[in-house]
Amino acid sequence: MRAFRVTVNGLSYEVTVEEVGTVPGASMPSPSIETVKPTNTAIPARQNATNLTAAKPNLVSGDAVYSPMPGVVLKIMVEIGQIVNCGDVLLILEAMKMENEVTASVAGTIKEIAVAKGSSVNTGDLMVVIE
Repeated sequence: MRAFRVTVNGLSYEVTVEEVGTVPGASMPSPSIETVKPTNTAIPARQNATNLTAAKPNLVSGDAVYSPMPGVVLKIMVEIGQIVNCGDVLLILEAMKMENEVTASVAGTIKEIAVAKGSSVNTGDLMVVIE
């Protein structure tokens, strides 16, 4: 039996794996998950846009748009007060020499832009708030 901690969508789980045999032609044993229990290590939701530490790893949660990956903000395509539709490009994020579009997954009005052109962001940093 071996215990592992697995994080899925920001929630941490303890998983116990037991070796039960081998798959024909495979060199590694087939694991079997015995127990899964959530731990209390989830990061709380962000309270305001002034705190740019990672809070949620997902791109959008409600009306907040978070960075999907570490990178540098190349272009901001929206302004405060602008109305956006689902799928509209909010900004361009450069990561690993590639330009990535960060889009709105909800329609609404841009309430706040928490990043600036040229700023570095980490995964989960707040970028835009849509009201």
